[in-house]
Amino acid sequence: MSKLLCVYCASSDRLDPKYYAVAAELGRELVARGWGLVYGGGKTGTMGAVARAVKQAGGKVVGVIPEFMKVRELAYEEADELVTVVTMRERKLLLETRADAFVTLPGGWGTLEEILEILTLRQLDVVQKPCVFLNQDGFYDPLLQLFDRMLAENFFKPSNLQLFQVAATVPEVFALLETAAPVTADSKWFETR
Repeated sequence: MSKLLCVYCASSDRLDPKYYAVAAELGRELVARGWGLVYGGGKTGTMGAVARAVKQAGGKVVGVIPEFMKVRELAYEEADELVTVVTMRERKLLLETRADAFVTLPGGWGTLEEILEILTLRQLDVVQKPCVFLNQDGFYDPLLQLFDRMLAENFFKPSNLQLFQVAATVPEVFALLETAAPVTADSKWFETR
């Protein structure tokens, strides 16, 4: 069975077309590199773009979607496996457990909340899977600057910045995933310096 890459991304259909193009590129490359997709199960936004690209390239698509979203006809019914859950928390837990690695495309609050939870679990040494931000056109630069400030003001230790990697392009995402060494957080992260 192929490894599953969890992709966190947007459900909005109002984005600049460049975001859908990169999501589709990620989907095609994911299949070419022998991965399957596990994601939030939606058919809209960059979520739909990545899922359709994976499917069109002959790859495996696993969607995890809450019932209330499925009722609104937002599910990607063409998924090879569409798991329906009750809550967003259940969805996140299934994505976390099914995935072998995580990639975050540009997105809104939901996307940010999902990857920050994974980074928190990595910090606590609960999750030990690679995490990559696809920093398309510098989208995540302000967040990365905030992380630097958190470090400068001692909200976390330098080891936290080793819990994720940043790629500028889709090929770079997979280069990072393929060379990712298991990195775990300093177990005494919560102590003062």
